[in-house]
This record gives sequence, structure tokens and C-alpha cells, in this order.
Amino acid sequence: MQFAQLVSTRRSMRKFTTEQLTPDELHTLLRAALMSPSSKGKHAWQFTVVDDAALLTALSQCKAAGADFLAGAPIAIVVSGDTAESDVWIEDASVAATVLLYQAEDLGLGACWIQVRERYAADGTPAADIVSRLLQLPPHVQPLCIVAVGHKGMERKPFNEERLLWERVSVK
Repeated sequence: MQFAQLVSTRRSMRKFTTEQLTPDELHTLLRAALMSPSSKGKHAWQFTVVDDAALLTALSQCKAAGADFLAGAPIAIVVSGDTAESDVWIEDASVAATVLLYQAEDLGLGACWIQVRERYAADGTPAADIVSRLLQLPPHVQPLCIVAVGHKGMERKPFNEERLLWERVSVK
């Protein structure tokens, strides 16, 4: 698939079949993430693959809204950054998560970004604290997002190019 087509067909997928990812699919996803660009080549990101149903369900409750579908995903990849390694870990982890989303689409899989940083559970607990506790992350490793991945459980139309906000582009 050409990248331009990939960009228009990639849509957030919040519904998955029960089919598990193959080891090759998971390897391809992680390989792409590990190749993602990073500031000064520091590669300050870390990836935690979660395929345990109970842990996926617990993670799906990390914030008040927008993560519940994670309980139905075959896997999640938690994208974190090492704050001791880089001051731009947020940017580096964001690029890596985006690469994961496009690699999933290229494989014919569905994926969706679940924001963790600066989000909160219903009781006000930071979602990042909940994720860190569940995954036993060290204090200097901060979760940015969770990427839910699986075989698509529904069809989505390609991006409607009529909705492009060309007025937000300027040329100087």
C-alpha cells in the first residue's frame, strides 16, 4: 500500500475480533516502533506489550472515559518514555505511537491511541499513575499512551478529504 493510501484508510478502531495477533504481526509492529525517529538518537521510549485479559481489563479503567474498549482488544502496547534519558520523551514516544498506528493499518489490523498522560480516572487519580502501578514501571518511565491493536471488528470508511482543514495551512 502506498503511504498516501495508508494515511487515508487508517482510522481509529475500537472494536476487535477475538482473533489473536500472530508472533510475526507483533514482531512487525514492535520492529516499526523501534525504528521510529527520536531526538538525538536517544530512543527514550519503552514499549510494554500486554496480552493478559485481566490486565487489559484493569488498564481499560485507567481513565474516566475513552479506554473501556481496551478490555476487548487482544493486545495493547503501552508507549512510555524515560524521563531520565531525554527531556523530549513525550515527542519521541508520540512519534513511536504514530508509527505503531500506521504499521498496524499496513498489516490490515485495527488500532487506536488511548491517551494516558494528563488524563484522569473518575476519582481524579492520574491515569499515568494507575498504568505505572499496574505495569510496575519505574518512576522515571512515564506512560504516554496505550495503543490497542487487533483484527478489525468493524468497517470504517476512509478519511473524508472534504473535511481537510486547508485553511489552517499557510505559505510564507
